[in-house]
Amino acid sequence: MSYLVEIIPCNSLVLSQKINLEKPMPSTSLANGNAGDRPPDVVADDKPGVSMMEQLVPEITTHALSYLDYPSLCRLSMTNSLMRKAANDDNAWKALYHKDFTLEQDGITPVNGWKAYYATTRAIISVNTGFFDIIRERSLPEMAQLWLNSDYVKCIHASGELFSGYSEVMQSWQLCFNWEQGFDFQVHNVRTRILTDMAWVTMKAYLNVDAGPFLITNVFEHHNGRWHMVHHHSSVMLIDGVNQQVVVH
Repeated sequence: MSYLVEIIPCNSLVLSQKINLEKPMPSTSLANGNAGDRPPDVVADDKPGVSMMEQLVPEITTHALSYLDYPSLCRLSMTNSLMRKAANDDNAWKALYHKDFTLEQDGITPVNGWKAYYATTRAIISVNTGFFDIIRERSLPEMAQLWLNSDYVKCIHASGELFSGYSEVMQSWQLCFNWEQGFDFQVHNVRTRILTDMAWVTMKAYLNVDAGPFLITNVFEHHNGRWHMVHHHSSVMLIDGVNQQVVVH
């Protein structure tokens, strides 16, 4: 018996597959002298009540699941107990993490497994995206909610000036938002690292295509069910040793 499995990438719950089963030809009187009898050493290929997907070896199942996106993998886990076990497999979530985010963290072993690590990474990236939305909208109240109200928070703007403590940090953002020129950053090369209740994000942010990017690092801490910013560092990337960017934040 051989299986030919063709998995088609999809963004839905359904896995498209083509199974070709090569079974022995039914026995005939010409073959063994007893019409319709099967040789005693031939075992039935089909398992009653078990789907073809459930009969696949774990390696093939994991490979098939790697084509699913995040929502589809979550929905698959709610179909039945076997699929729930397969959809919660650490290898499947590790593959999805590498596909959606980065291969840089291939050697780590997340404390709570790759599924939890993937979900937390999505949450951190969402908070980090919200940070740039706040800058774009110049919303000081939202910036105040994002930052942890603590005396150890730090903010280093691209000017190189350091602001320490919650009050100073908020004053620095007030000055930035009062500037006439708006900020509409295009963010690229986002990389996230998570350690239990702390996470940091590195990225490049562009204000226009003609100038070099800002190199930005944001650090977050998890408090009372929310991720709060505790550190922001922005610096200008030099191109051929020259600062081609106007310092704006």
